[in-house]
Amino acid sequence: MVQVAFYDRAEDSVYKFAVIGAIKDGKWVLCRHGKRNTWECPGGHREAGERIEDTAKRELFEETGAETYVLHPVCAYSCMRNGGEASFGMLYFAQIESLGILPDYEIAEVKCFDELPKEREFWTYPDIQPYLIEKLDSFIEEGLAKEQK
Repeated sequence: MVQVAFYDRAEDSVYKFAVIGAIKDGKWVLCRHGKRNTWECPGGHREAGERIEDTAKRELFEETGAETYVLHPVCAYSCMRNGGEASFGMLYFAQIESLGILPDYEIAEVKCFDELPKEREFWTYPDIQPYLIEKLDSFIEEGLAKEQK
């Protein structure tokens, strides 16, 4: 079992990965790794010496081909398996304006979805991704409410 917890912020040095919930033209942008049949939000591990925001930008491009976008930090989060040590990531939201050619890395397919399926079998990380999507939904709703004021 995986426990997911959310935080406003964490010390930058603890972040091991960045995950980006991305939308283009009102649709969710997800990717499928070449070695899997499941879908995931763009994201990945931080490289040595890299700022976590730079990780998010690099992964968004590598996994979707996103060329122009607006990136918003959402929150820090942690995942802990079976009472083990927590692993921290940073969650972002991207409004993608344009997609270019998908780089030839590990991603086999990028697809836009009107709605995100609820079935666990759809997701690469079914114990984590639904919680991140829920947090992204709240972030988007709050942002729209702020814009309307």
